[in-house]
Amino acid sequence: MSRIQVEGLTKRFGEVAAVDRVSLDISHGDFLVLLGPSGCGKSTLLRMIAGLIEPSNGRVLLDGRDVTFAPPRERDMAMVFQSYALYPHLTVERNIGFPLRSRRRPRAEIRQKVHEVAELLDLADLLDRRPRELSGGQRQRVAVGRALVRDPGAFLMDEPLSNLDAKLRTATRGQLRALHHRLGSTIVYVTHDQVEAMTMATRVALLNAGRLEQVGTPTDVYDEPASVFVAGFLGSPAMNLIPARIESRAGRVQALAPGVEVPLWAADDQPAREVTLGVRPEHLIRVPPASGSPTSQSPASQSPMFRAVVEMVENLGGEEVAQCVVGDARLLARGPRPLGLRPGEPVVFDIPANRVHLFDRASGRRLVWQPTGADIPRDRDQVTVRVSDRPGSPGATDGDPTVAESPEGVLDASIV
Repeated sequence: MSRIQVEGLTKRFGEVAAVDRVSLDISHGDFLVLLGPSGCGKSTLLRMIAGLIEPSNGRVLLDGRDVTFAPPRERDMAMVFQSYALYPHLTVERNIGFPLRSRRRPRAEIRQKVHEVAELLDLADLLDRRPRELSGGQRQRVAVGRALVRDPGAFLMDEPLSNLDAKLRTATRGQLRALHHRLGSTIVYVTHDQVEAMTMATRVALLNAGRLEQVGTPTDVYDEPASVFVAGFLGSPAMNLIPARIESRAGRVQALAPGVEVPLWAADDQPAREVTLGVRPEHLIRVPPASGSPTSQSPASQSPMFRAVVEMVENLGGEEVAQCVVGDARLLARGPRPLGLRPGEPVVFDIPANRVHLFDRASGRRLVWQPTGADIPRDRDQVTVRVSDRPGSPGATDGDPTVAESPEGVLDASIV
């Protein structure tokens, strides 16, 4: 068993909080990726879990046992570093077996376990080589083997693939996924690469400026980002974020911005509110020129409309990305090549209503509209708007489904 619990963990360097009150519950067998930009505190958090850095506040529990101030050797965790940290004068066999020799295990046991790990990691033919005779991917596997040989309760990996080229990184990602599937061990993995997080993790924890923004499965954090930061960090290209305003017009609540009209739900009394409108580039659908012309759209049209001008089109091989301008904002659209767009021409985009994201302009937190009935109406006529302010959840807060809550209090009542 290797359940790791982090409770309110904080690390300050002078007046700077590198990690600020982070809480996580990492179940046995979880592959949790700590994801975020450089300087967000993810490596500091990992080193506190490993016992290499002493926290300023908070606790670390391993299988319910408080190990906050226990030395690393008492935590039953194995660390894999970005720099591999191999002994250059030792062979692969002796590098892998070093943790067992330091514990004075019998030679026969060491030899047996080293060969078992070497077979598992496809290193059996390299045991007599030294690190300088290995490729980057082989060195990384030796580092993983050294951690694996003593059968730890959990693996802690600090950006282990960042020194590899793109092709080797892709291959090694697959090997790590297969290893986790085979062993079922707990892995806490640090990276700034969203591709690594999305392809390997069972859960992703996004950090920003030392604080936890959101925890969830890769699908959850991508489809339902809890904040503007998460929405803008995940995705290639990232989500389009456009300053907008929601207000009631002609019996419907709409998100409005220069060149943007997005009908949301039926209501006459929705107070105006400043928001950030989010749409992913791959969800934008080009409207044919005839149907997208201003004269062809009736005032009662319920389709979201983004009226833009194409600036440039990037060829990515199988796909193209169109960079457009809508009002004062930039809009990116991604789709299979060819998109059929040319620089300088006007274009109109539509988007499915369930692909529209709203964020509070002041707090940056996600706004969620919930149905008042058991079924979601087709035209979203009965909804409750809520703001999610819980870092671990992109959804609405628990409680009365007809009341919407925000950090400042009641956001809105049920809109029918």
